[in-house]
Amino acid sequence: MIELKGVSRRFGEVLAVNAISLVVETGEVCVLVGSSGCGKSTTLRMINRLLPSTAGEILVDGKNVCDTDLQTLRLNMGYVIQGTGLFPHWTVARNIGLVPGLLKWPEARIRERVDELLQLLGLDQEGFVDKYPHQLSGGQAQRVGVARALAADPNILLMDEPFGALDAITRETLQNEMLRIKQQLGKTTVFVTHDIDEALRLADRIAVMDQGRLIQYDAPEAILRRPASLFVETLVGSQDRGLKMTGLQRVGDAMQRHLHPRPRDLDKPGVREHETLRQALSLMLWQGTESLPVMDEDGAEIGIISRAQIWAGGH
Repeated sequence: MIELKGVSRRFGEVLAVNAISLVVETGEVCVLVGSSGCGKSTTLRMINRLLPSTAGEILVDGKNVCDTDLQTLRLNMGYVIQGTGLFPHWTVARNIGLVPGLLKWPEARIRERVDELLQLLGLDQEGFVDKYPHQLSGGQAQRVGVARALAADPNILLMDEPFGALDAITRETLQNEMLRIKQQLGKTTVFVTHDIDEALRLADRIAVMDQGRLIQYDAPEAILRRPASLFVETLVGSQDRGLKMTGLQRVGDAMQRHLHPRPRDLDKPGVREHETLRQALSLMLWQGTESLPVMDEDGAEIGIISRAQIWAGGH
């Protein structure tokens, strides 16, 4: 879907992005991560030509973005930034309907799409469509920003530190929303963050950048197991890589499954099969137990997860 070939960007004498090459496959979430000033946001902005590249090529569906009509290019790319960028004097509904309106969608279709996206993002409260940005919490406003980016059903989603200004609880909630949207919609996404834990959680592949260069481009597990340099190893945390690894794996993939589901013992704490090994281990430590029952979405006990299985799964 997206290919960068030797892409560079200069600002005067400063080489902000230095000959980056990478491919983002259709439906993948690629997360650009690195320290402040490493060139990750500049790289993102060259994809939709908010910034022109100084050298190299950027291809979308095999076509150079410089050979594509700018409006056509950007209408095919949802764009989400930190602080949302919502128009303050427009209602939620009008903000979300901006791009469909530019595309001359009928009013009825725009209203239907707004309602659909509000529901998708958990904002289907009565009267929400008529609120203004100043009436929203930070998390709600960021959800509206995501909804606006998705409104015209673009093939590509570009997200520049969208959750960076939010508190930890709201940030985790919106990360969960992103994982759910990823599963439901399968959008090709390029996501910028300085938070390695956020990158590990959301990415199919992570691009680690430092001083304008691409240091490593790999799956989260490979980044943890085989960091390409001391910089990458320091970024992911050399002391707690094993713990981070358990955050990438699901309980359902490591548990011992029962032959048949059984009613849950409500007196025993348990975990869901979609939760991570890290969440299961944390609950075990808190409860002082060696194992936990595992439940499906209906609450039936379908298996058991032990510390030994977590240890095996994490390795």
